[in-house]
Amino acid sequence: MNKLRAVLCGYYGMGNGGDEALLASLLQMLPPQIEPIVLSGNPQQTRDRYKVTSCDRKSLTSVVQALRQSDIFIWGGGSLMQDATSPYSAFYYGGLMKLAQVMGLKTIAWAQGIGPLNRSVTCWLTQQALKNCVGVSVRDRGSAALLHQWRIPSVLAPDPVWAMESEAVPGLWDLPAPRVAVNLRSHPLLTPDRLTVLTRALIDFQKATQTCLLLLPFQASQDLAIAQTIQPQLPGFSKILMLENPQELKGVFRGVEMAIAMRFHGLIMAAAEGCRCFALSYDPKVTHLMDELEIPGWELTDLPPDSHQISQTWLELYANGEALSTDQIHSLVDRALMHQDVLRTALRKL
Repeated sequence: MNKLRAVLCGYYGMGNGGDEALLASLLQMLPPQIEPIVLSGNPQQTRDRYKVTSCDRKSLTSVVQALRQSDIFIWGGGSLMQDATSPYSAFYYGGLMKLAQVMGLKTIAWAQGIGPLNRSVTCWLTQQALKNCVGVSVRDRGSAALLHQWRIPSVLAPDPVWAMESEAVPGLWDLPAPRVAVNLRSHPLLTPDRLTVLTRALIDFQKATQTCLLLLPFQASQDLAIAQTIQPQLPGFSKILMLENPQELKGVFRGVEMAIAMRFHGLIMAAAEGCRCFALSYDPKVTHLMDELEIPGWELTDLPPDSHQISQTWLELYANGEALSTDQIHSLVDRALMHQDVLRTALRKL
């Protein structure tokens, strides 16, 4: 079969470890006949890291040129069509997909989390874009239910990052053991008072366990300052690990006993590597993951004000908690590969 070019569109090259993991997963799952062109906020970094063609996602001229050279347009994972913060994200991604369709490209919505959609215009735009796709896959039941309501066929499968290959982190095993990973991100729900309570709980937890705490920013602009605030207050050994390679970011969790995480993909990576997890939810997607996998945790709105209660809960999980079983992990990985089947099926339609 002749090579086909595909424009991959997502929140790539923006310094977010979770979205980079989605790109790495998509590139891993792309059929060999497809040659990718990645729209990126940092095209040079994307070219160097993944050895692919990349262009500036903000340059209309470059994007249109990429579309003219291509046969396929792919929304590449994540919650692209949502208007919770503003409608601009939905206008950008929905507008690009409609442009691709007008230009004659076949379009695929891959591993999407649809919504929330609170505005009629963004809801309509999402519907119009999706109904003309040759393949649609979603990563959560809410999105699948919405598309069923719209009579748009879709495949429901776990997030593709479950199936992303991980890589060893140089120097990780030289750090003191046992190790516990911590990932917090800035968010209006993580108020200064709640951050103070969590920091006190981490201090108590480290004193009781003598663990090495690894602070893992997934996005420097949102996570690094919090890690830098927490680290000087910790009584034992700790390290801030800033990893740009998403496979290495997942690989960190091979070498830790437990993870305390806010970020959705932080929890997925940890659980996929057989790590005990504790969730701090700021978003419905994290809450749904907690419910689906029975991950212990709190929504930030329900976080206890008593740091001792929090640290005791973590100590109980550390001493007696269980990670997902090998069978559970294998099942999730196998089902996540259904997103790859959507790509193959769409390719056959071409």
